[in-house]
Amino acid sequence: MYLNATFIAQMVVFFILGWFTMKFVWPPLMKALDDRAKKIADGLEAAEQGKQALDASSRQAADEVDKARNRAAEIISQAEKRSVQMIEEAKGAAREEGNREKAAAKAEIDQEAGRAREALRDQVAALVVAGAEKILRREINAQAHTELLSQLKKEI
Repeated sequence: MYLNATFIAQMVVFFILGWFTMKFVWPPLMKALDDRAKKIADGLEAAEQGKQALDASSRQAADEVDKARNRAAEIISQAEKRSVQMIEEAKGAAREEGNREKAAAKAEIDQEAGRAREALRDQVAALVVAGAEKILRREINAQAHTELLSQLKKEI
């Protein structure tokens, strides 16, 4: 019979230990496990949000890089157009300058030709006068006929 009393005492102690564990030990353990599960869930959610934010910022960065590339290409295109325009302007200015120099040289050549003609006329007139003077020395008086000789000089 002692076996029954020991068995009953062990059962009472077991139930008291079970009740004590359920009443005082189990709730703090469950609370700690729930808190830990909540922290893990919050961490996973934050990681997911971080991943989404990273994806969004990666897309935004890629868009910004594309915009920058497009802008750079546009700037390069404008620079090329401007360089072509500047080259054409320089060519036009060079042509104009060449034409001006050509016209100035032609005018100078014409002036020199006119001076040469004038000098030649003067020399021819002097030779004609000298020749006529020699031929007609006795008949022509140079002082009396100066006006006639000047007119002859202009005609030549």
